[in-house]
Amino acid sequence: MSVIRDRLGAVHDRIARACEKAGRGPGDVRLIAVSKKVDADSIRAAADLGVTDFGESYIQEARGKIGALPQGLCWHMIGHVQTNKVKYLPGLFRYVHSVDRGELLDALERFGTLIDVLFEMNLSGEPQKHGTNAEGLKRMLERAGSLKHVRPAGLMTMAPYVEDPEQVRHVFSNLRKILDDVNREFGLQMRELSMGMSSDFEVAIEEGATMVRVGTALFGERT
Repeated sequence: MSVIRDRLGAVHDRIARACEKAGRGPGDVRLIAVSKKVDADSIRAAADLGVTDFGESYIQEARGKIGALPQGLCWHMIGHVQTNKVKYLPGLFRYVHSVDRGELLDALERFGTLIDVLFEMNLSGEPQKHGTNAEGLKRMLERAGSLKHVRPAGLMTMAPYVEDPEQVRHVFSNLRKILDDVNREFGLQMRELSMGMSSDFEVAIEEGATMVRVGTALFGERT
């Protein structure tokens, strides 16, 4: 636990410094501990240290861990979701960060369980990344307006990995602008911006991130 305690302290310090630089309070940013490929004991250790939000990418792996871990944790699905796996999300996850197509919205709605969703956008144009574009986002928001159990909460993106995070600042500022634009156009009050990971979350916070997804800086490298 001592290693995780030290790493968690360092992450909190980085978040606090980035918030201070941006004129924000540390409470404005939620730490999502990315626990994919992390064993249950390490997750439990992080929870014992006060971490409440955990992000998983693989549904089958998450199903095997969540039931064995303390109740009251908030689970976030941050990985790509195949439509035939949607049935496992309600009841396990409070947030789905990776909604990138209308079919996924419809599938979530059918289960009748309230769930908060973030719409994943591919702003880098990288073909290996999932996510929608501006027109796809608008189509999904139009569809979401008629749904009762799917609650639009915000946007998510993944910036390209670069040595200098300043090179991807425009990705984060662009996502913030898109959020402001669609909130105004659709009369919404979405506030969540899930952006920034271990290597670049300070820049994301400076550009308005409300959720940062941190795995390596907390749990170390995974195979």
